[in-house]
Amino acid sequence: MATSSPLFLARTSIFHSIKPFSNTTILSPFKTPNFHLKSTRMERSEIKAENQVGEDGNNNKKKTIFVAGATGKTGKRIVDQLLAKGFAVKAGVRDTNKAKTTFPNQNQDLQFVKADVTEGSEKLAEAIGDDSDAVICATGFQYSWDLLAPWKVDYYGTVNLVEACRKGGVSKFILVSSILVNGAAMGQLLNPAYIILNVFGFVLVAKLKAEEYIRKSGIDYTIIRPGGLKNDPPNGNIVMEPGDTLSEGSISRDQVAEVAVEALLHPQSSYKVVEIVARTEAPKKSFEELFGSIRGR
Repeated sequence: MATSSPLFLARTSIFHSIKPFSNTTILSPFKTPNFHLKSTRMERSEIKAENQVGEDGNNNKKKTIFVAGATGKTGKRIVDQLLAKGFAVKAGVRDTNKAKTTFPNQNQDLQFVKADVTEGSEKLAEAIGDDSDAVICATGFQYSWDLLAPWKVDYYGTVNLVEACRKGGVSKFILVSSILVNGAAMGQLLNPAYIILNVFGFVLVAKLKAEEYIRKSGIDYTIIRPGGLKNDPPNGNIVMEPGDTLSEGSISRDQVAEVAVEALLHPQSSYKVVEIVARTEAPKKSFEELFGSIRGR
């Protein structure tokens, strides 16, 4: 998706360029579907990147993280930060040759695997393999006139990833979503950001339904809802709030990637929905403080 696209610009700036309407309570027209999903709640997980020393005194291989949407603007930053933290990364991409141009510097800890979230959980399970310790989903549909595209990628694609994780016994799932996904219940149906982002196929509704599926799956999850995404370097400190709290604000993609990676390292992130923006006046807090301030569900 080209950065010059009007819809891209709307996604990246709408939260901080348009003042929201007042929080008048409006009932949501969308009904939550009935899920027939057996939930087995996993224990809280903390995934350390560094090699673990086994009983034989040898170092075991690094923890491997599968990243869906690895060549996207946020996904690439997640991959880079995972590698910098000492993780091995399995980058799930639709075009491996294109991915190699996106990551021109060779790294022995970076592996490219063909993975299309719309092709079903069986193929995804093969791509994720039995060596992935966690999955980070940073996918997003490309704006088009296909009104089903958000549902194919942001809903069914995420569901396919979750089911692939369940098949392979992956213990942690991290989703990069968006603030205002539950805007209807928040009384934000008339918020210009909510309206514009839902123009093509109700993308925020699709994301919300995907979130609901994750929360019923039993997998240890962290759902990250950033404000308007900016390609610029960070400007301000991270503000983290519970789900259904923020209706405006922006944040650098670098900081979104940082939160996603840190969610692997802090058990306080388990079974939580967090909303994040950056504010220049906000005090700097540790990730232990940030995640610890949010109540789990």
